[in-house]
Amino acid sequence: MDHQQQNTYPHQLSEEEWREKLDPDTFHVLRQKGTERPYTGAYYLNKETGIYECAGCGNDIFHSHDKYDSGCGWPSFTKAVSPEAIDVKMDYSHGMIREEILCASCGGHLGHRFPDGPQDKGGIRYCINSISMKFRSDG
Repeated sequence: MDHQQQNTYPHQLSEEEWREKLDPDTFHVLRQKGTERPYTGAYYLNKETGIYECAGCGNDIFHSHDKYDSGCGWPSFTKAVSPEAIDVKMDYSHGMIREEILCASCGGHLGHRFPDGPQDKGGIRYCINSISMKFRSDG
């Protein structure tokens, strides 16, 4: 879903409430659009089967069967669980033009989308911060 002009989300909290709910590092990424260092995230090498959900609100965002090792240092996916699970917004920060990926439920910053994914899977790479997600195992 592309909410270029949308500033509201179904799951809304005040900045103070987000600070109380999230640890400082997760708050920095989800609410202040930060990033974790490459190759350091908890889910970068995760091979378990299950669902990755937003660490802020629990919205299902990615399934493990769409995860792959892109070599970029962050968990990479070929698609979201559904188009409605995420928002895509243009990001012009840091002198770059990128597509930012946000949780469609709470607006939390998840990462970015790039056109260099596996061609046999649509050619899109969702590059996502581990800290912006929680993992729910199928097993």
